[in-house]
Amino acid sequence: MHIAGCFKTSVLMAALLAMAQIAPATAQGIYHRCNDGDPETLDAHKTSTVSEAHLLHDLSEGLLIHDAHGKVMAGVAERWTTSADGKTYTFTLRPGAKWSNGDPVTAADFVFSLRRIMAPETGAKYATVLYPLKNAEKINKNADGLKPDALGAKAIDEKTLEITLEKPTPYFLELLTHQSALPIHPASVAKHGKDFTRPENWISNGAYVLKEWVPGSHITLDKNPQFYDAANVRIATVRYYPCSDLAAAARRFEAGEVQSTTDLPADQVKRLKEKFGNQVQISPYLGTYYLAVRIDKAPLSDVRVRQALSLLIDREFIGDQIWSGTMLPAYSFVPPGTGNYGDPAFLSDITESSIDREAKARELLKQAGFGPGLKQLKVEIRYNTTDNNRNTVVAIGNMWKEAGIETTYINTDGKTHFAYLRDGGDFDIARAGWIADYSDPQNFLFLMESQNTGFNYPRYNNPEFDGLMRRSSDEMDLKTRAGILYQAEALIMRDLPLIPILYYSNRNLISSKLEGFHPNLRGANASRFMSLKP
Repeated sequence: MHIAGCFKTSVLMAALLAMAQIAPATAQGIYHRCNDGDPETLDAHKTSTVSEAHLLHDLSEGLLIHDAHGKVMAGVAERWTTSADGKTYTFTLRPGAKWSNGDPVTAADFVFSLRRIMAPETGAKYATVLYPLKNAEKINKNADGLKPDALGAKAIDEKTLEITLEKPTPYFLELLTHQSALPIHPASVAKHGKDFTRPENWISNGAYVLKEWVPGSHITLDKNPQFYDAANVRIATVRYYPCSDLAAAARRFEAGEVQSTTDLPADQVKRLKEKFGNQVQISPYLGTYYLAVRIDKAPLSDVRVRQALSLLIDREFIGDQIWSGTMLPAYSFVPPGTGNYGDPAFLSDITESSIDREAKARELLKQAGFGPGLKQLKVEIRYNTTDNNRNTVVAIGNMWKEAGIETTYINTDGKTHFAYLRDGGDFDIARAGWIADYSDPQNFLFLMESQNTGFNYPRYNNPEFDGLMRRSSDEMDLKTRAGILYQAEALIMRDLPLIPILYYSNRNLISSKLEGFHPNLRGANASRFMSLKP
């Protein structure tokens, strides 16, 4: 059970809340904020990118949220209890929670939203994240004739929500902080259909409301006066800008046009540190930068080719020279330090010298029929346009060139790139990345399940891997479960449907005028916790 604290703490909190009601925070100006790119959609049930998550966590509030330091805290649910068997959660909603039009936020609103994301006709790519809910997977796959009303979510009364799981899930509470679990205003969907996300139709329950969306230019959010904690939201307006051109974003920061960025041009890190000092902030981030390899098409269907491509990549060079030491070389898919896990399953060649790796790669290519006197291997890399991505894939292409491999490139904006991958577009190799939705190895490994058509870009289909993932979901002992997941990751590192390149880090420019922006492992930086100095 989530307990607010002891009596003494409760008295202190009551006094502080009373003071806040007497002297509410004064709204401060405009926070000009860089984002990774334009959102493809602001329908929480159809989003899948970090850039969309940043916006949605300003616009909407789930049962639970991340605080300014990335820790799970109460959101719309002010408290909750868990049954003895760990399968039933009962949430009590805040009495003052409202939608931006003044309607109360009710348990039925969450039931509607959870049913909507599971309904097959919604086409939610992220529905799999919420499969721990009872009957969720069957409903989403239209199996056994189950309809959304069979989902393990029930409104006991207006402010009491009961959620039942298929089995105890150690990371369930953190799942509820994800954008897929955000509520959607039922009446707006009924009235406007897919257009409920347009600014003129927007109704939400978060700290901000959507006021303006100019694709390619900016998205403006205004403070929501109906938000239950509006008295403590200090910034009046947040304006997001798509900043995939990192050098341009740095110039905007230098000119004082934006107060924060989501990334740094790696080749300028030294200069920016010299100029801005501790306004350049680099910190750990739970994610992996990787190449997805389409393994259902020749010659990439030959595991020897994939192994050779991986062996030829000098990850240390990429981390040090391309990313100026702001990213670490990755030899596993699950990053070290992930919760409910031990050491990840590393690539078997992690300890070999670069000379030995190159020799092994050339031999594997020869066995596969490529090399001097044989066929030339030709591959194409797709990537989403940023300076860092371009420099990374070109560096990889040059490494492959040394072994006689010809590499060509296709780049598009992030929205187009990831939509193409999710929708099954044809490619050879594609740049991709995964930032953890919750700190558990399952959140990385589930991407390669054969049924995960939305995020299994390589179209990996290994019954042994799928079987291990099913076993892990049925295992209640965390140590035994970790061992099963390790075996599953080891298969990925053997088969290489993806090639890990780097472990992510937060790389931000944060103005000294912006307070409350705390880089964290979860990458959670809601604007409601920030303020601007005069």
